[in-house]
Amino acid sequence: MEKIKVTFLGTGDAFGHGGRLQPCVMIQTVSRRFLVDCGTTALIAMNRFGIDPNSIEMILLSHLHGDHFGGLPFFILDAQLHSKRRSPLTIAGPEGTDARLTGAMEVFFPGSSKIQQKFPIHIIELTPQRSWTYKEITVHPFEVCHPSGDTALALRLEIGGKTIAFTGDTEWCEALVPAATKADLLIAEAYFYEKQIKYHLNYQTLKNHLNSLQPGKLLITHMSQDMLDHLDRIEEEAAEDGLQIEI
Repeated sequence: MEKIKVTFLGTGDAFGHGGRLQPCVMIQTVSRRFLVDCGTTALIAMNRFGIDPNSIEMILLSHLHGDHFGGLPFFILDAQLHSKRRSPLTIAGPEGTDARLTGAMEVFFPGSSKIQQKFPIHIIELTPQRSWTYKEITVHPFEVCHPSGDTALALRLEIGGKTIAFTGDTEWCEALVPAATKADLLIAEAYFYEKQIKYHLNYQTLKNHLNSLQPGKLLITHMSQDMLDHLDRIEEEAAEDGLQIEI
């Protein structure tokens, strides 16, 4: 069974608590490198950790908040102007990804969405409950509860005989059961330690469901300052920027 390397390029929230970078995870197989989420600090992280942006062939998006997809305009313009990319780039995200990406590019760099790219960009809009396959990677999207202008998704990935699940940002909802159950690796947000707010998971709620989800390994991410202040009280592992694991 193939070894999958997972590198955390950003484990913080939108507001930089703890000096952490915004959400971005790189998954690497023998023949593929791709990202899950691409916060505004994604290029900074790739430069910091020695990752060539041109080696990334696909970017998956859980939802369309800036800390999860706001790095795309910078990634695309870097590919055009500095990295001199020529290989195709696939971007797959919720319905609305194409329009929101165009809008973001025009806000940050007016006219940039109309530049003739020197490399093909393929945008795929994922429909909840409808699987999508990119080469040997199968993506199962599930709609979760996190208003972001368009549908927010939890993602279950099948790759190299392994399963990796991402909760994305969401309060607890039943869609997390099929998305995460018995995944080899579950990457879950825990925004607060025990405080309950709408649209985000807290650690205690997540912990209460672990016996039913039964992930092979859990890594907690997308943490506020409150959660960071309680890391000495949790049993599970919290991801850090730059952390690399193999599954």
